[in-house]
Amino acid sequence: MEYSVIHPDPATEYETDERCHILELSNSPLDPGVSIARARVEAGVTTARHRLDGIDERYVMIAGKGRVEIGDRAPSDLGPGDVVLIPAGAVQRITNLGQEDLVFLCICDPRWDRACYEDVDDTP
Repeated sequence: MEYSVIHPDPATEYETDERCHILELSNSPLDPGVSIARARVEAGVTTARHRLDGIDERYVMIAGKGRVEIGDRAPSDLGPGDVVLIPAGAVQRITNLGQEDLVFLCICDPRWDRACYEDVDDTP
């Protein structure tokens, strides 16, 4: 890897079918070991159940209040500063419990690739 400075453009944030907004902060073949995205979930929204094949994920909570569900574990409430470790293949979703946006970093190892995403949602 070479030295680099990345200046993400907030205008490139996009909405996913999963019901959240993503801003890719760093996701490049020049840095295949990791990707970083900012996720934003609007008030009252629960994301679709999904899993990532072959990718471990970490959520670093920045703002808001949420509840994460991973596999068959009991749901956990979250707030700023909390870190969630999600092993590859684990079914997951997150709910915004507050009145403001729930904002967190998604750090994927290796880097996120659309081909690894699997929607397993059973709700409309």
